[in-house]
Amino acid sequence: MYYGWVVLGISTLGMAATLPGQTAGISLFIDAFIEDLGLSRSAVSWLYTVATVLGSLGLPLVGRLLDRYGPRRVAVVLIGLLAVSCAGMSGVRGWIGVFVGFLCLRGVGQGALGLVNNHAVNLWFERRRGLAVGVLGLGMAGATALFPPLIEQGLQAYGWEATYLIMGALLAGVVWPLGALLYRDAPERYGLSLDEGPAEDENVSTASDASADAAAIRGVRPETAYWTGTFWLFTIAGVCTAGFGTGLLFHHFAILEEVGVARTWAAQFFVPLGIVTGLFNVGTGWLVDRYPPRLLLAGQLTLFGAMMGGLPAVDTAVEVWVYGGVFGVAQGMQGALLGSAYAYYFGRAHHGTIRGLANTVFIGGTAIGPAVLALGPSHLGGFAPILWILTPVPLLLAAAALWAWAADWDADVLVQDREARRT
Repeated sequence: MYYGWVVLGISTLGMAATLPGQTAGISLFIDAFIEDLGLSRSAVSWLYTVATVLGSLGLPLVGRLLDRYGPRRVAVVLIGLLAVSCAGMSGVRGWIGVFVGFLCLRGVGQGALGLVNNHAVNLWFERRRGLAVGVLGLGMAGATALFPPLIEQGLQAYGWEATYLIMGALLAGVVWPLGALLYRDAPERYGLSLDEGPAEDENVSTASDASADAAAIRGVRPETAYWTGTFWLFTIAGVCTAGFGTGLLFHHFAILEEVGVARTWAAQFFVPLGIVTGLFNVGTGWLVDRYPPRLLLAGQLTLFGAMMGGLPAVDTAVEVWVYGGVFGVAQGMQGALLGSAYAYYFGRAHHGTIRGLANTVFIGGTAIGPAVLALGPSHLGGFAPILWILTPVPLLLAAAALWAWAADWDADVLVQDREARRT
């Protein structure tokens, strides 16, 4: 069996293990912090926002460490830190402790460990990279569906302090040893080739010498990637869809209440959202293995823009289900495209460094998205005007992606970089 499937399995488990640092995990504890620690909801929200932005600033460094030491060592350290962070959250007693805890959970869990898992899968797959990244997304989707109800039971039975201790113990006792045992660096370091078994290409190193291994793993330099339009196209598109998508979810009930949708109907939105997101995460991954990501990105952004523009017209239960399904298509496509595009265009040699900078920008976008949409009811009389103002943004990015695909942006730059490295 190709060991890449084992790497995909442990990385999918690793994505599920990021839940303590994800919004879906932290949100379960917010009311407890407010009631037991005497904090206002506004204060907790701002602590969370600032911690999210600050926690993302270390991702470029994590990316460089991944390229230098490989995912196995970095993952073991991060899983240990996440377990310690959960244990530490059980002892917070004021706003400073909550802020430091949010900083650790968001920076290590949602940011760094998520980056490690994506990088590990991209190292082991090329022909099936899109499908593998799509399957990886199911780890987070499955964790979001399965674990919040269990955490809620723990909160009711044992309290929030003990629940955090239990999560830390599970990370330390289950995920940490499995990660130490099963994560691996690039296949070339073990005499294997991508998607295959033993390496047969004479250019692929089977030796243990580090310089030979580095030469076998192809990819453009980060400084080249950062100057390409392709890097910024996918990065800005990620900020757009992740930021506006977070804002739509953050204000979901208020947006639909504005057009007369009852809360019970609005809650049904999450059923098609979860199902369709998982399906299109895998389905788009399959498409990435067959069609250029820039072409698929144009379709995803067009759909997202049309959804934003049409949202103020949603006012029936059926339309709420359609909205949830369309949102799921956009979210699923986004996860698969952004998870595989950087390795697709820039190779694997410096994927951690390149993706680390992109992730920092993504997370900053998710932090500002809710604030941008809040300008609607605050200054424009409702959400509809701000949604219509923002709708052209993804549509213009879709046009840029289509143009980039047709003109084959940056092809000469990337070829020159590869030739320079060979020379």
